[in-house]
Amino acid sequence: MSEVSARAWWGLAVLALPTALLSMDATVLYLAVPHLAADLQPSSTELLWITDSYGFLIAAFLVPMGTLGDRIGRRKLLMIGAAAFAVISVLAAFAPSAELLIAARALLGVAGATLMPSTLALITTLFPDDRRRGVAIGIWAAALSGGAALGPVVGGLLLGSFAWGSVFLIAVPIMALLLVTGPFLLPEHRDGGVGRIDVPSIVLSLAAVLGVVYGLKQAADGDLGLVTVGAAVLGAAAAVVFVRRQRRLADPLVDLRLFADRSFTVALGVMLVAMGTTVGVYFFVTLHLQQVLGLSPVQAGLWLVPSAAVMIVSSTLAPTLAARFGAAAVVAGSLAVAAVGFALLAFVDAGSSVLLPVASLVVVYLGGGPVMTLATDLVVGAAPPERAGSASALSETGGELGLALGVALLGSVGIAVYRVTMAATLPAGLAPDVATAAGDTVDGATAAAAGLPAQQAADLLAAAREAFAGGVSVVGTIAAVLTAALAVLVAVVLRRRSAPAEPGAHAAA
Repeated sequence: MSEVSARAWWGLAVLALPTALLSMDATVLYLAVPHLAADLQPSSTELLWITDSYGFLIAAFLVPMGTLGDRIGRRKLLMIGAAAFAVISVLAAFAPSAELLIAARALLGVAGATLMPSTLALITTLFPDDRRRGVAIGIWAAALSGGAALGPVVGGLLLGSFAWGSVFLIAVPIMALLLVTGPFLLPEHRDGGVGRIDVPSIVLSLAAVLGVVYGLKQAADGDLGLVTVGAAVLGAAAAVVFVRRQRRLADPLVDLRLFADRSFTVALGVMLVAMGTTVGVYFFVTLHLQQVLGLSPVQAGLWLVPSAAVMIVSSTLAPTLAARFGAAAVVAGSLAVAAVGFALLAFVDAGSSVLLPVASLVVVYLGGGPVMTLATDLVVGAAPPERAGSASALSETGGELGLALGVALLGSVGIAVYRVTMAATLPAGLAPDVATAAGDTVDGATAAAAGLPAQQAADLLAAAREAFAGGVSVVGTIAAVLTAALAVLVAVVLRRRSAPAEPGAHAAA
């Protein structure tokens, strides 16, 4: 191996670490939620914002940060983002309130958006030949999907010995390593021909997503007041203005011409929905393991190891399978497998063994690993070659948006099921404030039960656990239906896609 190629592979290793961390940060909080809730006392809606504000801000800023990196230098932006991510992670670890933690998570999303496009773009510079670049991007994609799967595992192990803030502090040494080694191992690259960054488009896209999602979350919380409806309407209006603006701009934030191709739209939909259903269900299962089955964070983390391992293995094998059978065929089959895993959750109740949700996640990730790894190739391959760069950026944005939307929307559904069920099954004789707290979250029910007589406390906890398990069952059913429909769409719409010569090579375009 030549000195140059050795440096490239070491550079890839340095880039893979923050890539894994970025996706890990989207899921690492899952097992910390009960501890965080006990400390900061967030409402159920605030809890969802703590979890997914990170993903929404990454999705909003991925494309403009990619353009900024082309202007000022990809390595320079990567270094700036790494330093910011480390500092903000410390602030998040010691946030004294739910509101400040939401703000810190949002800022982490902005910092994360500087890192992801830079890592993928620098891989293109490190590996100019197609064959090695395809392998390198496959490793990058495996780090991305593996990080999301390992997040709760790492979080659970940390929570066995440390406070919930420790799940953020793991970013500090990784970013420090990047800052120390990056200038020596990573090349600098600029593109003087990039278009300008359209700030109004960024503002409109953020207003559209956050407005609509805020409205949906508040509606799931039972709030149908003027603020909720107004936020949803303003979000929808911002979306309309955003689309019209993109059609007029010479350098749009989103190239809407790509959506004229049905294959591209379906492929991007796969990325969005597959990421959303997988992470949304994962969020609920991690809570189920602790709040319904009573496992400690360490125990829950260990039970999640099999699904994480399966995700890493299936992600790694995906390019080889795609080279033989074609990306579309592998993705369609993998979605069908994942749908079976989601369907298993429909049978979960409060009395179910831990083996049922764990087995469900193993099957989900057996199918989800190849989907997450090959989705970018599927999206970019469905776009015209001259628009491959825009398609790749949309693929990354769709994935991050899916991560956030999965928790936001499926989370809202699960919480709504819990509340409706609890309203009908709360034990009689509870004080109004106790009933309100218990009907909001499982944590509220657990805290309320501590001050009740033994039998009444037992009845309340049993009702809360059964209600939450019912939410898991409904969320799993929805995910199964959506994923099965996607499998059919991919098989029908993209069936003529041929196998790529080098799996993953499209993403470098």
